[in-house]
Amino acid sequence: MESTKVKERIFLSSPHMSDEGYEMQYIKEAFDTNWIAPLGENVNGFERELAEKVGSKAAAALSSGTAAIHLALKAAGVGEGDIVFCPTLTFSATANPIIYQNAIPVFIDSDYETWNMSPKTLEEAFEKYPEVKAVIVVHLYGLSADMDKIMEICKKHNVAVIEDAAESLGTYYKGKHTGTFGDYGIFSFNGNKIITTSGGGMLVSDNEERIAKARFWATQSRDQARHYQHSELGFNYRMSNVVAGLGRGQLKVLNQRVAKKNYIFEFYKRELGGLEGVEFMPSNEWDEPNYWLSSMTLTGKVRPIDIFEALEAENIESRPVWKPMHMQPFFEKFDFVGDGVSENLFENGICLPSDTKVTDVDLERVVKTIKGLWLE
Repeated sequence: MESTKVKERIFLSSPHMSDEGYEMQYIKEAFDTNWIAPLGENVNGFERELAEKVGSKAAAALSSGTAAIHLALKAAGVGEGDIVFCPTLTFSATANPIIYQNAIPVFIDSDYETWNMSPKTLEEAFEKYPEVKAVIVVHLYGLSADMDKIMEICKKHNVAVIEDAAESLGTYYKGKHTGTFGDYGIFSFNGNKIITTSGGGMLVSDNEERIAKARFWATQSRDQARHYQHSELGFNYRMSNVVAGLGRGQLKVLNQRVAKKNYIFEFYKRELGGLEGVEFMPSNEWDEPNYWLSSMTLTGKVRPIDIFEALEAENIESRPVWKPMHMQPFFEKFDFVGDGVSENLFENGICLPSDTKVTDVDLERVVKTIKGLWLE
């Protein structure tokens, strides 16, 4: 009789606590000192250690990466009616804060060389919209955007640059951490990211004054006074001391997580790269990706939906590449500059299981399932 036992789930990217128990050491300290509220030594330590890790002068620990983008836009002076350039191939959390500030997003297409914002299309967008307040750059799936070209264009037009490095902590562009080229950088520690605090984010910058201001806004803009006084609009965006303890422990294993993500990518590329119509996410000589999610495109007889369904039948999680923002019901009323690269990547792209807890047996199960589609 055939077994009906459900096979163990293989996740796309799930939380992975350290084997050494680093996180619990910091969390226990927070409990032992009864310092579990927002602010505390773990928050201060996480800000300091993250800033040192990526090479930024200052950091503010916040409740999410989305909150970090929101405060970055506010710090950059973005307000009502201002135009902000944003990659179209990204998660909605990149674009939503533009709306929070009552600003106007204009979505920029990708290029095939990086899967990220196309410098050529960015130039075209500036020609169409010379008055731009800020540019948000995303490092998709841990692949670095072409920062030299993008920064050159943005400096020429004198606009603030915000790097959404939510997916690229541990990625280097020409030996320097992504998130540290622009005026502001943001990181996410959501449950699916390369390191996690269950939920949380970080805003980094070399402008220490602006980071101090962001902390003030994130703490309900409470003025220095005996009573509760507020002279500016504030937000409840600060990270808790317990959550920050998770982050301090996770930061200790970041290099291990990057190494495992690279191993996963190379495994898939070696095993699947020779299949007809398969092309993996691009690599460039100046890019040292963290390969947060191993992704590929399909142009042959096997389509993404075939792989999604085959993997799901084996209790294996996979996902399409992000659906571009200009195709989303909420954002489709805003302008888009490009020639369809992002749409093509969405239609043909697939994100493979990239969980850092996977074993070689798990990976072999994934590739065996996928290879089987070419034998039908």
